[in-house]
Order: sequence, then structure tokens, then C-alpha cells
Amino acid sequence: MEIIISNNVNKPIYEQITSQIKAMIMSSELQTGDSIPSMRSLAKSIHVSVITVQKAYEDLQRDGFIETTVGRGSFVSAQNKEFYQEQQQMIAEEHLQAAAEIGRVSNISLEKLTELLALFYREDN
Repeated sequence: MEIIISNNVNKPIYEQITSQIKAMIMSSELQTGDSIPSMRSLAKSIHVSVITVQKAYEDLQRDGFIETTVGRGSFVSAQNKEFYQEQQQMIAEEHLQAAAEIGRVSNISLEKLTELLALFYREDN
């Protein structure tokens, strides 16, 4: 499992860890039941504090992505991917609704908004 930490991002390190592990789970790079590194091991490999990794793991556990058992370690949980995707879709819908309203009020065409969405969607790929 490779985690890449960047100091050039306006995102705390624990959030970088959390989002990368979530992405690995959502893409099926990490499967249900797969073990993830111990907090100490991951902290050492990416040169951050154990407390930073602990915060990331707590967030992942709270969100249902991992399960941690004392003495056994942390594992990818059988969390429902569809549920997570549904939550993310609802957030996207809220933003798209706001964009549509701005477009209507400002007389920005649907074609222009669609073009902008496509551009932003492909931007990070």
C-alpha cells in the first residue's frame, strides 16, 4: 500500500492518508478483509507522527471503511460501497443544483455548464 504525502496541498496530512485509503477501497485496490499497515508501521514508512496516522485511522473507522481489533490490527471492513457512493452523489447533486441555479440566474447556457463540468471532471485525470 503506497501513501503519498504532499506538503504542497492545502489538506492536513491525516486527511491525505484518509482520502488515499478510501480511494484504494473504492477502486477495489484494497478488498474487504485486507489488512492495512499498523499505525506505527505506516507512520514510519511515510515519515509522519503516529498520532497523525491514528487520527486518519479513527476517521476511516468512524466512516466504516476499516475495523480495528486490539491485538489483530486494522482491516478493510465489509462497508457498503454503494452507501458511500450514494452519500457522495447526494453531495455532488447539491453542488450541481447550486451551479444550475447560478446558470439560470446569470443566463449561462446549459451547454456551457455541461462543458465546464466535463472539463473539471477530466482535470485531475
